[in-house]
Amino acid sequence: MEEYMLPCLNKQLFGIECMGCGLQRSFALFFKGEFIEAFYMYPAIYSLIMLFGFITVNTFRNFKYASKIIYILAALNGLIIVSNFIIKTFFIV
Repeated sequence: MEEYMLPCLNKQLFGIECMGCGLQRSFALFFKGEFIEAFYMYPAIYSLIMLFGFITVNTFRNFKYASKIIYILAALNGLIIVSNFIIKTFFIV
């Protein structure tokens, strides 16, 4: 599975990781059952799974406050992704 992963073009061209760096490897670790390592690789993995899982369930069964729940989960994901990027870029050497 690892040999089919796409390389990060941003990291290859500029030498800086993008906000999505680690997502593919995190999913690979998640499917291998290495849940803690998947979280350390990409902390937004579980909130993304919750978001897309809720969207999938909502397509078959409409919930009353689905749009608010999706908005909150998307905002949470954005916050986690941006804060992880800032921490990796500026504070971890």
